[in-house]
Amino acid sequence: MSAVISDELIYEVLSAVEEIPEGKVASYGQIARLIGREKNARLVGKILSMSEHYGDYPCHRVVNSAGRLAPGFSEQRQRLLDEGVGFTPSGRVDMKKHKWDA
Repeated sequence: MSAVISDELIYEVLSAVEEIPEGKVASYGQIARLIGREKNARLVGKILSMSEHYGDYPCHRVVNSAGRLAPGFSEQRQRLLDEGVGFTPSGRVDMKKHKWDA
């Protein structure tokens, strides 16, 4: 059974993202687990790609589990740097230092 994007699901995802503190990041999978949908990390990414239609949320604080940035989100790196998030020499977020412990 495939997951359906409902207003309730969108609200759950964006509410979890809103809790990520400045200077920290979460992974798509981490957000999925927080809302009780541990197998829906890609769905979280899909919802975040549409987030501008629902208000201003700190979606730039969500990266993949390896610390890679969202493709096509050119401002993400600078916004994270502005919050003090560090990157590894390979250009990924330093997850050891900046992963949100939710």
